Amino acid sequence: MFEVVALTIYPVKSLQGISLNDAQLGVRGLAHDRNWMIVDDEGHFVTQRQIPKMATIRVALSDQSLVLSNPDADDLKGFDDLKVPLQLEASVQRDVVVWGDQCKALDAGDEASTWLTTVLGEFKGQKLHLVRFADDTRRNVDPNYLQDEEAHTAFSDGFPFLITTEASLDALNQQLRERGASPVGMERFRPSIVLRDIDGAGQPFAEDGWKQVREQSGAYELGIRKPCQRCKITTVDQQTGQISEPAEPLRTLAAMNTQPTLKGAFFGQNAILSSGEGVRIAVGDRLLAE
Repeated sequence: MFEVVALTIYPVKSLQGISLNDAQLGVRGLAHDRNWMIVDDEGHFVTQRQIPKMATIRVALSDQSLVLSNPDADDLKGFDDLKVPLQLEASVQRDVVVWGDQCKALDAGDEASTWLTTVLGEFKGQKLHLVRFADDTRRNVDPNYLQDEEAHTAFSDGFPFLITTEASLDALNQQLRERGASPVGMERFRPSIVLRDIDGAGQPFAEDGWKQVREQSGAYELGIRKPCQRCKITTVDQQTGQISEPAEPLRTLAAMNTQPTLKGAFFGQNAILSSGEGVRIAVGDRLLAE
């Protein structure tokens, strides 16, 4: 038996997350998760892989607005908070690209573009723009990882949910310490759902053998579909935007070889919603892993 110990949404891809006590489950992930994204003039997505400082921009949601806060507001007068309506005019639609997928999005406008470009700087001589996933578009999950089912997502890397466990992070940090490297927090991996084993076993990377997890009463079920290969974003301090140890934790994860048949560094499992659309998931929920 596992307990949900953390829920986090990342309304804007690659900016800071928002910790929640509960959230509504949807086929595209937790409500509001990665509905927004930053792109260049050509509509190609931009993340911490290119601009690590993106990690420092705080994000908040109100009933009407998405609010971005500038960590350097004291030095950039007039560029403190950016407020963008959650509902944008459909007439400002533009084509954007995320991991080779072409999607329809709504542009948040010139004010948002000026704010982002001033706070983060130009990207390869281009301005930055804020876009929201268009409600009437669909970005399918790679069918090669599905089981005679369909699933779709918004601006996540490829799947609507990412599940991690505390036991796996503990095992990674133990290895990091033994190798003389600094331990890392779970925020480095930007999961939507974090689980803790409450039966006492606490086996690291047990999630790599799961097929699904379901709420104990059957209210919802998440299908485990693909191990998550990690990238250089895990090397970025999610509070400062700095990279103090460029090779870690990727080098240690790769050495741990948690996916013997695959090459690279892996941590966490990508998942889809198998049942329970519209149900609320909450910290403290008990889940069965199978």
